[in-house]
Amino acid sequence: MKIEVLFFGITADLIGETQLEIEFQNLISVADFKLALKEKHPQLKNINSYAIAVNEEYAEDHLLLKINDVVAIIPPVSGG
Repeated sequence: MKIEVLFFGITADLIGETQLEIEFQNLISVADFKLALKEKHPQLKNINSYAIAVNEEYAEDHLLLKINDVVAIIPPVSGG
């Protein structure tokens, strides 16, 4: 199952890419996706929190990802 992953802000800087395709053997929840992402890209372990959007909608940890989903990694944003 292929998932397109988009990185924004500091996550793109840490990964060195704005977009990757990651393949998983089985269905995976957003929570398990986060764990797998940190395993594949340990540089993300320094970010304490970030939001996940699936197909342009914020996603909860229990949501199951489907084939060809687009997952966005959205880091914390501060403004002024």
